[in-house]
Amino acid sequence: MDALNETALRHLLARAWTADGGGRPVLLLVEGEAGTGKSRLLARLAHGVPVPVRTDPQTAAPAEGNAEGPAAGPALLLADDVHRAGPELRAALGALLADPPAGLACVLGYRPEELDEPGLPLGPDTEYAAGLTVVRHHLGPLGPEEVRRMAAAALGADRCPPDLADRLHRAAGGTAQVVADLLDLLAAREGRLPDAFAPPPRLTALALRRTAALPAGHRGVVHAAAVLGEPATAAELAEVAGLAPDTGRTAVQAALRTAALHDHGDGRYGFRVPLAAAAVRDHLAGPHREELHGRAADLLVRRQPVPWERVAGHRRACGRERGWLHAVERAAQRHADRGDLERAVALLESALATGPVPEHARSRLVTLLARSAVMGLRSDRTLAVLQHIVADHGLAPALRGEIRLDLGLLLCNQIGRCTDGLAELERAVGELQEQPVLLARAMSALSMPYWPGAPLAENVAWIERALAVSEQVGDPVVRAAVAANRVSVLLNIGDPAAWPLVDALPRDGEPVAVRQQAARGLCNAADAAVWIGHYDRSRALLGEGVALAARSGASYAEQTGRGCTLVLDWATGRWAGLAGRAGALVAEAGDMPFIASDARLVLGLLALARGAWAETEEYLSGPDAPDRDHGPVPLSAASSGALIRLALAREDTAGAAAEAALAWDRLRAKGVWAWAAELAPWAVEATARAGAAAAAREMAAEFAAGLDGRDAPSAEAALHWTRAALAEATGDPETARTHYERAAAGYRALPRPYHAALTAAAAARCTLEAGGTGTEAAVEALADSAAAFEALGATWDAARTRAELRGHRPPEDRRGPGRPAYGDLLSPREEEVARLAAAGMTNREIAAALHLSPRTVEQHVARALQKTGARSRQQLTAVPRAVAPTEPD
Repeated sequence: MDALNETALRHLLARAWTADGGGRPVLLLVEGEAGTGKSRLLARLAHGVPVPVRTDPQTAAPAEGNAEGPAAGPALLLADDVHRAGPELRAALGALLADPPAGLACVLGYRPEELDEPGLPLGPDTEYAAGLTVVRHHLGPLGPEEVRRMAAAALGADRCPPDLADRLHRAAGGTAQVVADLLDLLAAREGRLPDAFAPPPRLTALALRRTAALPAGHRGVVHAAAVLGEPATAAELAEVAGLAPDTGRTAVQAALRTAALHDHGDGRYGFRVPLAAAAVRDHLAGPHREELHGRAADLLVRRQPVPWERVAGHRRACGRERGWLHAVERAAQRHADRGDLERAVALLESALATGPVPEHARSRLVTLLARSAVMGLRSDRTLAVLQHIVADHGLAPALRGEIRLDLGLLLCNQIGRCTDGLAELERAVGELQEQPVLLARAMSALSMPYWPGAPLAENVAWIERALAVSEQVGDPVVRAAVAANRVSVLLNIGDPAAWPLVDALPRDGEPVAVRQQAARGLCNAADAAVWIGHYDRSRALLGEGVALAARSGASYAEQTGRGCTLVLDWATGRWAGLAGRAGALVAEAGDMPFIASDARLVLGLLALARGAWAETEEYLSGPDAPDRDHGPVPLSAASSGALIRLALAREDTAGAAAEAALAWDRLRAKGVWAWAAELAPWAVEATARAGAAAAAREMAAEFAAGLDGRDAPSAEAALHWTRAALAEATGDPETARTHYERAAAGYRALPRPYHAALTAAAAARCTLEAGGTGTEAAVEALADSAAAFEALGATWDAARTRAELRGHRPPEDRRGPGRPAYGDLLSPREEEVARLAAAGMTNREIAAALHLSPRTVEQHVARALQKTGARSRQQLTAVPRAVAPTEPD
């Protein structure tokens, strides 16, 4: 509705029946195009009114000479579909409204586009008495939010993807009846919702009926509008219809009178409901439809700029294959130049999948597809197309090398099959010796250190060769690509020389491909800065890189930037809402889990901290988790570190040591020791606890040597932690305490609050175990760490730290014998146990974490279930507990 809502309309009608309205008669004109809901509105207005409801104007007026007759007094007269009324009904309504009785409220509903005389619902003699209150209410199209509510009500929120309401709104033009009909069809459909909507039968019948009402010589403009599929001028419709300009204008006027076409108000005419175009187009005879498509293509190719994608569609529809492929190429190139890579890829994939494409066109289209796909997101269809092409032995070696280069990049980045991708890149180097620009790109790609398989020395050699070639050719795009990869190589190994190169990346370069490479370089630099511990710089680079990626259409770089933000927020303790954001990214990735590797790592680390150990395993080693042997080395190292810690917590020392050995071999093979920050403390502890102290010392020494001269603050703090874990495991608590304290200081400076709390608590534990001076400060440090864990949401860490705190509390702080009364509230220990049980830990795991017996844990769980009324462990939630001293176990 527009100016008046339904409540206001009811009040308007009621004025005719109330004393304060003076009994003055009221006329409400409800006009709306077909399907906008006029009849439903009239029915709602008549519901529950306190006066008789009449549909015959003869019964709404007093009998002549008898003001006290049965029709006298207040009444509501409803007349729907007045545009279809015959002469007798119009005359009766006209006579009634020329001299309306007091107390009459009349509602007329009609379609304005189908009136014999526009604006005159009762024909040329329409006239309203002076004493009549007349209000016109226009029912327009629904808004997107109204369509969204209709879709949720009809299908259920779980079957309404985010874009469904907008798609429905566009297809139906907001027309309520069309939206309802489409929803009826969707509700009856099982499985995945369609990508496109078919015209519903009611709309098809309306569009064809209105078209058939035109003289045969005028129908061509409606057919032309159906083929064009968007509003056009009268001259354009005439040209596509093959009519002379004057005849075309006459035909458009006739189509407007029958409502076959709609005036869009800007000198353009088309269908009121976009789906109606498909309804008419689908019923055109094939040869006639082909002629219309051919003329439409000829019309559009004269526009500036030429809408090449639409031209391609028309040429394809009329059988002009060569012109179709030319238009596809032009359209895709324009999308790519503008940074709309996803649209370019979709268009090229569709063209290549429609059937055999001549060789001369196929090579150009595939090359453009490969270039666009590398900077966009993954597409299985693109992968299949490129693999099929490079397997063609008849392909020229230079062209095969170019396509193989992009295939290798796609496999490494978007698909996550780096072993296959690196092999393709190495083959591409051999095939691109005569194309230095592409050769530099292939060498530059092989320099990226993230992937396992090649040691760091080989990566460095590749980037040096790529740099030399790029400087010779001078191509701005390849120079930007090499510069971006050079930043990644140097920054990941902690080389301070990388920072000036970051500043020099060409943010404002031309063409757009240069900016895409700069965006990729900035996002990669932000990712490297996270792993080495420069968090403020990483956040600044992320803001700049993601914004540039969005502006330039570098979808893959934008996605990696989002993942890097999650890792950064985890490291710096910004855990509020982090699990939700990471989960959303995983859900968006759908069947492309590699795109969400960072998000899965973060979810696994968060689950570990709160004691949801089954979730930890699922995220870090489940079916959708990145392969630790073939995935990015820093993610593999961090995942292994978490899995080692989990195994140690479960007292599976042998399993922890085995994972540590495998992870250390992967890291040693790569040689980027800054990435050991998330792995080394746990790997060395597991190795030492498994009885291999000598091997653990060798690992710690190797880690230290690898950091010599490197700028990696996170790894420097982790090195102190590693030395502390080694000392503690080998019986030297004093040395352990010193290194734990240095590690905690380093983490606080970064800042990394979670790791600072972990190492501060470990330092306090060593102090308390050694005894002597400093115990009071150590107890305070444990309490501070427990509070820090609690604030972060690290449930498991908070519970086990409080358990340690209870075990070392000075005697004067201990409670006397007897158990405090908590009534229906959970005791502190019951609350800890309940939280860990709700997170998914078993009784045995909880017992190990809190230094309790499994029997005691079982009793705490039973009491928590009883007090909270929970029906299962998963439903356990903490309730406000009594403020009282901690009870003894």
